[in-house]
Amino acid sequence: MTFYYQDKNYQIDRYPPTTQTSLQPWSAADEHLLRYLAERLSVSTPLAICHDRFGFLACLLHAHAPISVISSKSQEKALRTNLLANGFAADTLPLQDPLRPLAARIALGLVHIPKSIDLFRLYLYQLSQALDAEGEVVCAFMTRHFSPQITEAALTFFDSATQSLAWKKSRLLVLKGPKQVEAPEHISRIALTAERSLAQYPGVFSAKQVDPATRLLIQHLRVRDSDHRVLDLATGNGVLAAALLDQRPDLEMHVLDDFFLAIASARLNLDPARTHFHYNDCLEDFEDDFFDLIVSNPPFHFEYEINIEVALRLFEEATRCLAEGGHFQLVGNRHLNYKVQLARSFRMVKILAESPKFVIYQCMK
Repeated sequence: MTFYYQDKNYQIDRYPPTTQTSLQPWSAADEHLLRYLAERLSVSTPLAICHDRFGFLACLLHAHAPISVISSKSQEKALRTNLLANGFAADTLPLQDPLRPLAARIALGLVHIPKSIDLFRLYLYQLSQALDAEGEVVCAFMTRHFSPQITEAALTFFDSATQSLAWKKSRLLVLKGPKQVEAPEHISRIALTAERSLAQYPGVFSAKQVDPATRLLIQHLRVRDSDHRVLDLATGNGVLAAALLDQRPDLEMHVLDDFFLAIASARLNLDPARTHFHYNDCLEDFEDDFFDLIVSNPPFHFEYEINIEVALRLFEEATRCLAEGGHFQLVGNRHLNYKVQLARSFRMVKILAESPKFVIYQCMK
């Protein structure tokens, strides 16, 4: 899609691509940020950008060399793809993960507020610790997504939080006066059993408890004697991998997730001597016929969007990466009716178990 900014047309597209024309690579909240910055930003202003999912802000503000805080591999790929599409080198902007202190002092921080308030707090802490005393952090959101928790989180790290007037159903929250606070505890724990809990960072799927779909899948996971090399696809905090290793400690376990903090969480919960960790949004690093078993609770919620295209792409890649006779076990919400799509890729698809809300599928290659 084309966006006109400061006498130049920019081509910004979603990654991965989508056939849903209603899903765009930026929102009115992002545009609101640019309007606010029009008379406030100079080329010499050092800035950092958080939660810029498709690199829209980073591309348009490329002249300012912003630090981009990258929370997912798909975000990194989107940014690099859009930089190239607009005539910039793919590696010209500094990238930063959400857990490390920013590499430089900044005078301005920009945040597209995420759905997860805990993840928002993590970004705010990271920005507040690097922000000049006279600097500001500008947070953008669609008005319908506002929660009092947003302001509460902001005032934990800043002296003032001023909300703008609405523009195209979006608002800004301008934060000033960074506080010097002790580093908060970003790791939480969720109960797996009465005796065991799992650690995870903010923004990882199912923040308060092991979600019911995953619990149902754990109850019905089947590992054959011939299964040796296994992948937990879209692993989150590693809960399915942990359950499989409890059954068979000798498995060669691989876990993969698009979200940086998910892989960081899985590292807290799984023995690195028995687990291979992969930070990626796809299975491009694996050879054909590599796995005997793949398990997954695949994603279909992305912030406020519902989109099963990512899951369908993962199903196709799972087929390629399974050995002949290998199997794929997954759980899905009943209304998504994954069986139709799975039948296009696998020679056999059967329902292992179901509940009023969820279905467990077993697919054979």
